[in-house]
Amino acid sequence: MAQWSSARLPSVIGLGLALTIGHASFAHAAEIKPAVVYDLGGKFDKSFNEGVANGAMKFKQDTGIDFRDFEIQNDAQREQALRRFAHDGYSPIVAVGFTQASALEKVAAEFPDIKFAIIDAVVEKPNVRSIVFKEHEGSFLVGLMAALASKSGKIGFVGGMDIPLIRKFACGYVEGAKYAKPDIEVMQNMTGTTGAAWNDPVKGGELAKSQMDRGADVIYHAAGGTGLGVLRAAADAGKLGIGVDSNQDGLFPGHVLTSMLKRVDIATYNTFTDAKNGQFSPGVYVLGLKENGVAYALDDNNKALVTSQIKGAADKASSDIVAGTIKVHDYMADQKCPD
Repeated sequence: MAQWSSARLPSVIGLGLALTIGHASFAHAAEIKPAVVYDLGGKFDKSFNEGVANGAMKFKQDTGIDFRDFEIQNDAQREQALRRFAHDGYSPIVAVGFTQASALEKVAAEFPDIKFAIIDAVVEKPNVRSIVFKEHEGSFLVGLMAALASKSGKIGFVGGMDIPLIRKFACGYVEGAKYAKPDIEVMQNMTGTTGAAWNDPVKGGELAKSQMDRGADVIYHAAGGTGLGVLRAAADAGKLGIGVDSNQDGLFPGHVLTSMLKRVDIATYNTFTDAKNGQFSPGVYVLGLKENGVAYALDDNNKALVTSQIKGAADKASSDIVAGTIKVHDYMADQKCPD
């Protein structure tokens, strides 16, 4: 069990990652040249990619060590970008998103002396750190909060690309909502089946409006840049949205109930820091509530929306999940969501 320090990062619920790993550390490194290859949706998606960028920027601010990054525009660029950074001696290189796994597997084998990390996938190479999250646990909490905040008894979920990972978010959300209110109705839509589903805010807004037309008054998105359309549509209609990955409470203050934080910023920051300190460890890191890898956001933008009842229930559920009293189903285990 290793500990990643987060003492110098912003104070938000869910800091200080304790991580599960299974390999020895690399030898001391004299200097590093960090790099990031973002997933489709772009560096400034206000969500997943931007969380990684924030972690990299925080590292730069704290250490003075700059980094390079690249925003892919199509699938073919994943392998090209990873190989170019590796060829130019950048290390560690963070690959953002499960879709980078195949490309990284090839490139990591070609450059065994370069350190890599991948977020949301497992690549079993001796020079790769694989960082995955228990998104279902964080989604359980915001589902519970959505159900308690709903006045209509109907809530919604809008996913991005229809893949098991996003079904994992949806399943946890439904489970948390029904834990709070067994008779709650949860509507679900996915945006698409290709990478374009992460960057279509117009369609995200349309799906949210459709759910609101059917009575939903709280809508959670796990859709990257597409989710900005979901949050805007909810705000325009006087309803509540729920953000994802990064803290999106401030995008539409007073209309975002909370955000399910997925601490990719800390994962990136500490990957760079470990490499700088000669403590980079490959292997699989699994981050859930217990490890403070997921959480819900609470700040000045949403504190008026999160009543003491909602906060108390969410905090109690969080403690029970950590203690094992509540076991949140992981859709990735069997690709089924319990009723």
